[in-house]
Amino acid sequence: MTTLDHCTETTHSAARPVNAMRIVNYTADLFRAWKNRRAFYRLGELTDTELADVGLTRGDLCVAVDLPFATDPTARLRSIRQMRSENVEAMARRVA
Repeated sequence: MTTLDHCTETTHSAARPVNAMRIVNYTADLFRAWKNRRAFYRLGELTDTELADVGLTRGDLCVAVDLPFATDPTARLRSIRQMRSENVEAMARRVA
């Protein structure tokens, strides 16, 4: 066996676990996206008052529902809620 043959054989065998991990990660990401979508759709069943308690509005849900399937809508809602919270705090500081 020459050095070149050994290097080629080593490269192919090292790539197998990497490809397997990519498949596992992709499957885990799809499962996580599906699970988060289910939780997101449950938010739609809440009343406007309950959504306000969480820091969201019905319009926020409409913005997040338009994201592609693989994108986590709950992460988008989290960022919307955080921006709103920061704006409210900034306005409260100006008033005080």
